[in-house]
Amino acid sequence: MVRRNQTSESEASGKEAFEPNLLAGQMLTAQELAAYLRVNRSTVYRLLKKKQLPGFRIGSEWRFQIEEVNRWFRERGPGDL
Repeated sequence: MVRRNQTSESEASGKEAFEPNLLAGQMLTAQELAAYLRVNRSTVYRLLKKKQLPGFRIGSEWRFQIEEVNRWFRERGPGDL
């Protein structure tokens, strides 16, 4: 899982900052994935809608396996976000 970075900068901005502490088999939520990729959460949902991001649903929530996301990112590169 990811843990919150306890910096005063993130507290001052009002946004949650995440520090990746990811293990094999780790699952991320859409919000955690957006923080991990350093993109807006709407970018995650846009990529899902286009079926360009590996993920699956549990009920109404999306989940992402970190190994699949890292593989996807290496294959596509940051220019495809």
